[in-house]
Amino acid sequence: MDRLILFDTTLRDGEQSPGASMTREEKVRIARALERMHVDVIEAGFPIASPGDFEAVRAVAETVRESTVCGLARALQRDIDRAGEALQPAARARIHTFIATSPIHMERKLRMSPDQVVEQAVAAVKHARRYTDDVEFSPEDAGRSEVDFLCRIIEAVIDAGAGTINIPDTVGYSLPNQFGELIRTLIERVPNAHRAVFSVHCHNDLGLAVANSLSAVLNGARQVECTINGLGERAGNAALEEVVMAVKTRQDVFPCSVEHIDTTQIVPTSRLVASITGFAVQPNKAIVGANAFAHESGIHQDGVLKSRETYEIMRAEDVGWTANRIVLGKHSGRNAFRTRLRELGYEFASEEALNEAFARFKELADKKHEIYDEDLQALVTEASLDAVNERVRLVSMRVCSETGETPVARVTLLVDGEERQAEEAGSGPVDAAFRAIESIVQSGALLQLYSVNNITSGTDAQGEVTVRLEKGGRIVNGQGADTDIVIASAKAYVNALNKVLAGREREHPQLGDV
Repeated sequence: MDRLILFDTTLRDGEQSPGASMTREEKVRIARALERMHVDVIEAGFPIASPGDFEAVRAVAETVRESTVCGLARALQRDIDRAGEALQPAARARIHTFIATSPIHMERKLRMSPDQVVEQAVAAVKHARRYTDDVEFSPEDAGRSEVDFLCRIIEAVIDAGAGTINIPDTVGYSLPNQFGELIRTLIERVPNAHRAVFSVHCHNDLGLAVANSLSAVLNGARQVECTINGLGERAGNAALEEVVMAVKTRQDVFPCSVEHIDTTQIVPTSRLVASITGFAVQPNKAIVGANAFAHESGIHQDGVLKSRETYEIMRAEDVGWTANRIVLGKHSGRNAFRTRLRELGYEFASEEALNEAFARFKELADKKHEIYDEDLQALVTEASLDAVNERVRLVSMRVCSETGETPVARVTLLVDGEERQAEEAGSGPVDAAFRAIESIVQSGALLQLYSVNNITSGTDAQGEVTVRLEKGGRIVNGQGADTDIVIASAKAYVNALNKVLAGREREHPQLGDV
């Protein structure tokens, strides 16, 4: 049986979601999780986009040893050179180059003739082959391109050395039967199609990304480009977890296998991506949603208790859902703490980082009787914040909230080493806290999103808060966790402000979407 190649683009296309930009360290953490899952190809970024993205791709290339690391490049020599340089440390490197092929894109965006487009695509593939034998080519907006022209350009780039041909539904316009037929037609009509692996990259504008991808697989595609949690620009991309589990569950239908994928890593990786990007997973999301394996109907509960297969087509444990609880408390030592986090896939860059996380763990252990793996993951996320650019630190906060009275918050911050204090009223305790912090920092940033999620169950659970701020066209996420939700909110706001003040988050990374 053929192997279905899983190409994850969470770090590149997923990062195009407004507010989802990741730091270099965060990209490396996600890349390690994808490698533990045994994902075949990790598209780490778009190296030409910015120096930060170049460094992030290079860091992933230096870290990942088992999966292929891919860099995106337009069909331009300077893009390809930059990608080749970023991927130089990779054990396995791929350059993914693209150019638009639909009439509307060629005429209005590229302002090039079809002959010029073919010539540039061939030149790009040949140039990319100077850096690696593994070259992928995408005809951007293939879903709205003329089939005859697609056949022509695909044949030409395969002759030039492209080993993977990716057919993107760039604007999410296709329907499953239509897209599957397109893939089958291209494979049948391109004379040298047997020399390349056909791939698909589907967007979810009509909610059909996974359906279109699976239809393509049934019609001969053997690589699917997807993201964790379906993250991506606009309505997102095909969700990796849904593609994998559909193929794994319906082996009676699909002529290919995903047995090489460690599906038990799906839920942990989903949580990691959600934590880093601030994009919470909806409860009824397939595979990774909190309700994906929950049963409330009495009929369903009765059936599952008698035989799981009556209402569950897959086991929750197979995708990483567990009731795993660690027995760590305030008397636990650093070694036990470090060992458990290592089992969860976390490594500390320095002893200082370990000490900081361990100190937070001790503080939490004094507040909570039971510590869960999710609590540890939140601690690591908080401890991994870039302290070098931490110009603002929360020292203390006092909030008064009383029935019939206007809430008031008194906040003390350390700003560039100087302690400052402010007191402000607000419509609620969180609003008052945010107003007090902003009155001290005076960043001028606008609040775009405020989101609260419980990390575990119970009234003593930590609340994880995500704050999204916008200033000057840049969007940043801040996160904070605490058993006190108002304190967690203040931590998240301060974390976001530090990113605003440091200018750490970059602008929208993509110059041309695939």
